[in-house]
Amino acid sequence: MKHAVIISLAALAVVLYLPSALLAAEINLSVAASLKEVMNELSDSYAKTHPGVTFKKNYGGSGALAKQIDNGAPADIFISANTEWMDYLKTKKLADEKSIATLTYNVLVFAGRPGLKVSSLQELVKLEKIAIGSPKSVPAGEYAVEAFKKAGIDKQLGKKLVMARDVRECLMYADRGEVDGAFVYKTDAQQVAKTAKILFTVPQEYYPRVTYPMALTVSGAANKDAAAFYGLLRSAEAQAVLKKHGFIVK
Repeated sequence: MKHAVIISLAALAVVLYLPSALLAAEINLSVAASLKEVMNELSDSYAKTHPGVTFKKNYGGSGALAKQIDNGAPADIFISANTEWMDYLKTKKLADEKSIATLTYNVLVFAGRPGLKVSSLQELVKLEKIAIGSPKSVPAGEYAVEAFKKAGIDKQLGKKLVMARDVRECLMYADRGEVDGAFVYKTDAQQVAKTAKILFTVPQEYYPRVTYPMALTVSGAANKDAAAFYGLLRSAEAQAVLKKHGFIVK
């Protein structure tokens, strides 16, 4: 009789647990570091209206994130800070091609300590240390290198460059005064910088427009909760949040 009671209680516990277990859902985000505040706000808002949905967020350089996905890291939605790394996932057949769309745009700026007299790319040659994201994996670094080449200063800056893992690390170096300045996105300098100030905006003719493509991964396309959140990213609500954080939506 005692064993029967124990078994009945165990069965009841399983029955009570199953509904909550079945309702639980997880969405894995792999997102360019510059979108951290936007994604946190949107995911927090979504979670409040969708009980049981939890998010796992991975922020970093777009190239590093794409390589992690290629190596098997869980990801339902990928958002890059350039088209190159989205194309990489397409080539690897890891992105759901029909879901690829542009989320938003940004602008590249040079930020450094207040009072530093630098107002153009050509004037960078007089500085000692300049932080950029590693061009091999960080789009902001790729955009910066492209600008150096078009301005004809790439050889002069070669030994002055300090490489960072992502755009936020660049900004951290500038905030701490460990470099004279750093190439970051306008949104980072406006929303996140503690001491560094925008010294000049890089003219658009020097580099490709900063574009953020987004997509469900192949596995994410099969996750109905991820697909629903992806729908939110394409909504007017998401555009309003992006604008609030200084991003360009057209």
